[in-house]
Amino acid sequence: MKEYIYYPGCSAKTNAKHYEESILPVFKILGIELEEMPDWNCCGATASMSVDDKKAAAINGRNLSIAEKEGKDIIAPCAACYLSLKKANNFLKEGSDESEKILSQLKKLGLEYKGNTNVKHPIEVLTKEIGIDRIKEKVQQELKGLKVASYYGCQVVRPFTEFDDVDYPQSMDSLLQALGVETVDFTAKTKCCGGALTANLEELGARLNYIILKEAQKKGADAIVTLCPLCLFNLEITQNKIKKIYKEDFKMPILFFSQLMGLAFGFSREEMGFSRSLIQTSQIWDKIETGGINV
Repeated sequence: MKEYIYYPGCSAKTNAKHYEESILPVFKILGIELEEMPDWNCCGATASMSVDDKKAAAINGRNLSIAEKEGKDIIAPCAACYLSLKKANNFLKEGSDESEKILSQLKKLGLEYKGNTNVKHPIEVLTKEIGIDRIKEKVQQELKGLKVASYYGCQVVRPFTEFDDVDYPQSMDSLLQALGVETVDFTAKTKCCGGALTANLEELGARLNYIILKEAQKKGADAIVTLCPLCLFNLEITQNKIKKIYKEDFKMPILFFSQLMGLAFGFSREEMGFSRSLIQTSQIWDKIETGGINV
């Protein structure tokens, strides 16, 4: 099995700790021990590219060079980290005067980068490399009875379209279906949640998240499942604002796909960090035909 180096990013160490708590054991069961990148630095998130794309490429070039030194490709669970690292990688490989200047400066710091590292999202590795059949083999209890909306957000499938469709991706849906989960026909799966703007433009953020939550509710979803820490955070914290503005109380749980994978693999909900959810998750447990599952 191919080896990867794990780039957690800042969110997995703070408000999205349940992402890390579920990603690492899930990959271990599937035969991939994700060792954390030593001395990694913040990727600058997607905003850094808009402020100064050269500096953004430089700080991500440092992370890429560390991975290359380890001889491994990067797995980046956070959508913003994934996109920032991937953009920087493409930029540093293009051979422009600016990219060569950055590579030269990195080399002076003992951080040589030759462009041999690839950046992968866990969903890509799980569905394209490990494979759905292998995942099914590890399922101890199917999560039958649970109906979810798979929400990808706008950064994992755009602008890079290497492993899924840009408008209507299916990889996470296929993964969840392998666990016994029913996925709804969710037309809002790649709509933007507002990203960091939700904190500054509250009414806009509430509107964008309302559209996503309302569509999931219309389709009868018990929860929204995502692969992005910021998307999860926005969809959770805006529910109170939406209640005030739109007079609708969704109480919609927002989960990471890896939490459901861990549950199906036999981990307890406490081990998978369900207690960290800001929205009460108790309503989803009755939906699962437990059959002895440790939830």
